[in-house]
Amino acid sequence: MAIKSVSIRMEEEMLKKLNYVADYEGRSLNSHILVLIRNNIKAFEAENGNIEGTISPDFNVKPGRHK
Repeated sequence: MAIKSVSIRMEEEMLKKLNYVADYEGRSLNSHILVLIRNNIKAFEAENGNIEGTISPDFNVKPGRHK
């Protein structure tokens, strides 16, 4: 599996809040963003059918502390 890097731009306050949520959930910011992305893909596929590919959106998701 190839790992790719993506850069995003966002407001500083939004980044601080996202870091706060990630910390609360016991994740790094990167891990938390991956969880959000996977949840979005999972919801999309539940409504619209599977997107072609071999990796499930549940692959390698670190559980949070406060579920």
